[in-house]
Amino acid sequence: MSEPHGIDPRARSDPRNVYPSDQEFYAADRPHDAVLPEDRPRGGDTSQRGRLFTVVLIAFVALVVIVWFLAFP
Repeated sequence: MSEPHGIDPRARSDPRNVYPSDQEFYAADRPHDAVLPEDRPRGGDTSQRGRLFTVVLIAFVALVVIVWFLAFP
């Protein structure tokens, strides 16, 4: 089953196994004459800022714990 969505090849002709493309899926709830740009990220266009903040925060907490154990044995 190397088909997208894990569809059994024997069920290809079943109309329930027709899936829209990502572009069609995300455009379905937007008006055709939309003036404003998309107001929420729809995957792929996310920044790494949140992940970097999490890594730095964990490193800072680990550093504080190590310094605490070294200062107060």
